[in-house]
Amino acid sequence: MQKVRIIPTLLYNNSLVKGKNFKSWRVVSDLHTMIRLYNLREVDELIFFDVNAGENNIIDFELIDQFADECFVPLTIGGGVKSLDHIENLLKVGADKICINTASIEDPDFILKAIKKYGSQCIVISIDYKINENNQKEVYVKSGKKKTGKLLEEHLKEMSDLNPCEIILTSIDHDGIMDGYDLDTISSMNSISSCPIVASGGAGSCQDIYEVIKKTNVRAVSSSSIYHFTEITPLDVKRYLNQKNISVRL
Repeated sequence: MQKVRIIPTLLYNNSLVKGKNFKSWRVVSDLHTMIRLYNLREVDELIFFDVNAGENNIIDFELIDQFADECFVPLTIGGGVKSLDHIENLLKVGADKICINTASIEDPDFILKAIKKYGSQCIVISIDYKINENNQKEVYVKSGKKKTGKLLEEHLKEMSDLNPCEIILTSIDHDGIMDGYDLDTISSMNSISSCPIVASGGAGSCQDIYEVIKKTNVRAVSSSSIYHFTEITPLDVKRYLNQKNISVRL
């Protein structure tokens, strides 16, 4: 059986930050310190998002080069990725996979070009959604600041048909609240996606992570607040899941 991957997410805005519903950011730690800690705590992968890169149109390649040298697990980098040159340079400075969010809405052909040039195994799509005023699940971009008018199911189908490595699916409404994942949505999207889903947004306990795995059949779980605001570590999560007969790397 495929082992479940436990993946901390690092959100960067001049320092490591975490918010609620993609707002009210607060500084939580030093980036290099957290990289070293996660190396020791046997995480399966790390996801790094530069919150401001998309708005500023500036990717800090030098910063990524510095911390990638300290990272000994697979590293997914996202934030502001809009061109093949961006992907090329991120791979050169140490990224293993490249995560694309806003550009998947603004320029879907770019996703095709990226997958054609670098391969499906390298390209990850990130989709952020929340319930809009019409009680529909709408996709948002620009770190949750911009409505797209596109419904979640439509966009997810379109992206999964392009055959990326995986799709990181984040509920903005659940982000940072730490009361569990959006289980119904993750389950339904996982059932229609032709590529793997990484569940993101809502973990506050080991039980929350266990439930999203059991009830949605995802094989990868991303989380952030649980590691910043509780005493729980990724290794604690793995041990808990192992006791529940979930296959993990220990």
